[in-house]
Amino acid sequence: MIKVGIIGATGYVGCELLRLLLNHPKIEIGAISSVSFEGQEIDSIYKNFFNKTNLICENMNEVVKKCDVIFTALPHGLSEDIAKEVIDNKKICIDLGADFRLSDENEYKFWYGKEFSEPELHKKSVYGLPELNKEKIKTSHLIANPGCYPTSIELGLMPLLKNSLIDTNNIICDSKSGTTGAGRSLSLGTHFPEENESFAPYKIGDHRHTPEIEEILSFIANEKVNVTFTPHLLPINRGILSTIYCTPKDNIDLEYIHKLYNDFYKDAPFVHILPLGEIAAIKNIRLSNNCHISLHLNHRKNQIIIISTIDNMIKGAAGQAIQNMNLILGFNEDDGLKIISPAF
Repeated sequence: MIKVGIIGATGYVGCELLRLLLNHPKIEIGAISSVSFEGQEIDSIYKNFFNKTNLICENMNEVVKKCDVIFTALPHGLSEDIAKEVIDNKKICIDLGADFRLSDENEYKFWYGKEFSEPELHKKSVYGLPELNKEKIKTSHLIANPGCYPTSIELGLMPLLKNSLIDTNNIICDSKSGTTGAGRSLSLGTHFPEENESFAPYKIGDHRHTPEIEEILSFIANEKVNVTFTPHLLPINRGILSTIYCTPKDNIDLEYIHKLYNDFYKDAPFVHILPLGEIAAIKNIRLSNNCHISLHLNHRKNQIIIISTIDNMIKGAAGQAIQNMNLILGFNEDDGLKIISPAF
């Protein structure tokens, strides 16, 4: 039985990882860690684990020592040294933070205010979007789990960019997320009276996911891609809906685009293209690892409109990380992730 550990288990993403991994049929939770709650049982912090697990938050070094696969669910800037220790011990590291998502150190320094502490390690990492890098993921021991907004946008645009069907300098990504994306730490912006019965954009033109989105879309398109990305905060716990506007190079029939998407994702177990006329909605992917995509045309402007929805905590974080683990270990891609969203 493979032993799996979580460093940063008491954050929202770490908690979601634990919840999903406890139901995985082929692994055992070897250890978990938390700097803030070291020595405490996890079910004293999150009562949903009451009588389900007696795991105690240990030191992160114990997690690396006891486990074969280590998930790091930490803020940016904290994973590189841990990842080096994991890789030096010939184990697997799946990082859910931002430390390995950008290949350009100057971009990382600009957006995150920090240089690479382990530059050679970055050459070994693989961007963990399974629908893009499945074969590379299978042979890697260091995975950069994608950000939540980038996952929704990249999956929404990949078939069009791979086939060079749209203008790469005229893409607008209008994304909305639930408040869990901001993490467990308290802030005024996610305080209930500020967020409830409200809806507003934030970090307009200045969100840290922008360089990740542009780097991966450029890789997919094999040319430079620029986007206008504006995130918004919804008064809900979880879920992302990205509305993506793009201009086709030629007049394209919607039925043709729909078939293109279905063919492109025919072997992707978690990406589902809705029938024409239906609209992707957060409630239909909530608590699952699925991505729902609906396709639309603005006939007056010859514009393609893509709606891409994911659960930011699962396909946008913990679920995708487990999907990557499954690929590396040779498990079924959907092991531990066969979850259907509740109907209401």
